[in-house]
Amino acid sequence: MNDLSASSRITYGAVPVQPAVARRIRGLSDTALAWLFITPTMLLLLAINIFPLVWTIYLSFTNYRANRANAPVKWLGIDWYQTILTDPDIWAAMQVTAHFVFWTVAIETVLGFGLAFLIDKKFRGHGMWTTIILLPMMLSPAVVGNFWTFLYQPQIGLFNYVFAFLTGRSASSFQMLGDVTLSPWAIVIVDAWMWTPYVMLICLAGLRSIPDYIYEAAEVDRASKWRQFWSITLPMALPFIMLAVLFRGIENFKMFDMVNLLTGGGPGSTTEVASITLKRAAFESWRTGYSSAFAIILFVTVFGLANIYVKALNRVKSR
Repeated sequence: MNDLSASSRITYGAVPVQPAVARRIRGLSDTALAWLFITPTMLLLLAINIFPLVWTIYLSFTNYRANRANAPVKWLGIDWYQTILTDPDIWAAMQVTAHFVFWTVAIETVLGFGLAFLIDKKFRGHGMWTTIILLPMMLSPAVVGNFWTFLYQPQIGLFNYVFAFLTGRSASSFQMLGDVTLSPWAIVIVDAWMWTPYVMLICLAGLRSIPDYIYEAAEVDRASKWRQFWSITLPMALPFIMLAVLFRGIENFKMFDMVNLLTGGGPGSTTEVASITLKRAAFESWRTGYSSAFAIILFVTVFGLANIYVKALNRVKSR
């Protein structure tokens, strides 16, 4: 009987007892709980993104070289920034980058919106065709680069043979990757082939968001299909188109892998975009301070242009 009473006291007495941690958590406010959950993520973000950025800014004012880590570090101030901004080779690389960004974004936007407009019609088998169109976007850049390098081969490449069949010229009479005039367009073609489906998806989301009753009201007013496109479809899908342009512009401004795989910046410096110049300065010449300053200039350029573009996008959305 005594044993039963003792066990009962132990059992019943243990019920209201809670761990100290549980009591503390219950006493926290909603704001404190929110900070408790987001603090690990913020610390991880600081470690991965913010600290490298701050460290890069510091290195951009020094003569630090990664291959001479034990050498004394000298403070140079803004010397690297002045050198970069007055270097004609840097401006040539920026011009190549601007050419690449403009034409890839323009082609991808036109083709992507056109494909989205066709897929939105929901014809028979549109789901299968949508999947087929999305296939290039699912491939890794390494696979796409090697695949198109083979297609561009002047002797055995399919691209040259198709072009020769359509024009009557010899397949070996030109080299897409070795010609000064054609090599930039070779990269534009590959990037457009790979990322047009991405733009198509964003534009398709915009087209699907347009209510049907607007088109029904336009048909009641006897508006033609052409009038409906310019007065309803294009204005209401414009924010999504601008969003696609923003995403692709940022990505193509920092393009590296595709250019490095296809041409490596050649022939000469014809396709040497800013990222290739940065890579050569950082990992071939080991000018870490110089490359850090160049990276900060590129970051400020992209951030400034994107900020201006986002303000224009918000104005379009508010109409």
